[in-house]
Amino acid sequence: MIDKKLFRILAAGGVISPGEMLRIIDLARDLGLDGLHFGSRQDIIFPLVKDPQEILARHPLIEMEEIPQSKRSNIMCSYVATDIFPKTAWLTSATYLYVLEQFFFDPSLEINITDPKQRLVPLFTGHLNFIASTEEDYWHLYIQLPGWEEMSPFPALVHTWDLAKVCTAIDPLADRLEDINAVVAQVNNLQQLDLRNTREDLEVPFYPFPYYEGMNRLDDSYYWLGLYWRNNWYNLNFLEAACQLCLEHRIGKLCITPWKSIIITGIPEQLRLDWEKLMGRFGINARHSSLELNWHLPVGDDDALSLKRYLVREFDQRDISTYGLTIGISSSYARPFCSIIIERLRTSEMIDGFAIRPSFNLRYARNFDPNNRQYIEYARNVDRTELTTLLMELSRLYFEQLNQEQHKVITTKTQIRNEPEERVFWQCTDCQSVYDPELGDESQGVLAGTPFEALPSTFVCWTCDAGKESFRETKLQKAL
Repeated sequence: MIDKKLFRILAAGGVISPGEMLRIIDLARDLGLDGLHFGSRQDIIFPLVKDPQEILARHPLIEMEEIPQSKRSNIMCSYVATDIFPKTAWLTSATYLYVLEQFFFDPSLEINITDPKQRLVPLFTGHLNFIASTEEDYWHLYIQLPGWEEMSPFPALVHTWDLAKVCTAIDPLADRLEDINAVVAQVNNLQQLDLRNTREDLEVPFYPFPYYEGMNRLDDSYYWLGLYWRNNWYNLNFLEAACQLCLEHRIGKLCITPWKSIIITGIPEQLRLDWEKLMGRFGINARHSSLELNWHLPVGDDDALSLKRYLVREFDQRDISTYGLTIGISSSYARPFCSIIIERLRTSEMIDGFAIRPSFNLRYARNFDPNNRQYIEYARNVDRTELTTLLMELSRLYFEQLNQEQHKVITTKTQIRNEPEERVFWQCTDCQSVYDPELGDESQGVLAGTPFEALPSTFVCWTCDAGKESFRETKLQKAL
């Protein structure tokens, strides 16, 4: 197996012009590639065997860094969702572009600049998270610097003109600012900063995750096009042809989403057929089901891609709907932004001639809303063959609660805690399956809210048929 390293090119906010993309395509070809990846922070990623510095010297306008050694971070923003999905009334595409133009440096911290009314771009996955308020041109700021255990709200709204200034003040000293009070003191050193007292707490209403692919009407005269590749490997020939078509149609921007797809807006209605022909010429399928789209996988991870394909096939065969849900596969539980997280504990391996199968933990966000940043452990150390059944259960639970009133999940009055409180579950000692008193067990006629002590003597583990006596009390994460 060839050992490849991942290198990254930043695209602030995921916004890139066709001309810039064409230069990147030229570089990729010089590097011997026929495609490229998009990253979860709206950046562009190349898997390379050799150090690219010699070839980069022939492309002086492009900066590329190896990801583990990179000292820069891409700015994430929800510009890509403007005019496509619900939005705050005053927040226009021009506002995003103005903010991005104010960054004359590449930050080392992860910065998110987002609209709370859209669902395509996560709100709280950065170190500095600017979220549009109801007051025109003012933003909430939520901060969790490296090493902080909790996310804290900045005690004032920040004006659009000052977002970059605030980042400039915090970014170089991030490792010395131990808490929110230190951040406030540092920001207060800035001159002529336009801050405003918070009159209304930030509220983030729940919306199901949107469909972001295909040719869709933008308004009476224009369309937008979302393009997605199952393996996140975008063919250079197609990208080049798409960029050339953008230039012909005077479309100035392409947008990268955190879901490793691209969106092109402003396609004139009378020129829509040109794009349909382009997709047909390259055999592009632009209408995947939500079973395919709503996944977040690590870049270039063949094991994760294989697991996704297996689960999608299982869902399809059983006619399972996951509309509005998002599912992520991760080898670490850091900074997730999916409704459901499949955490890999180990991959397949051979020990003393015996095959050791991979195992997984399964977690889901409270109310299936990842903006909570509160995750409940649903199953621990399970085999791949068990994941389908468990995910089907979570899917049913999600649709059952959709008719219930959704909570306003974020408030500026309290800190956002990553680790929820604990509550009591009961776990099978034979197979580690969990009985949750709040959910009950519909298959055995056990109603939701039934305490373990009230279960009938005939109750058995739904996975391995072990009796009630095999269950032991355990404490897992609690949804607040």
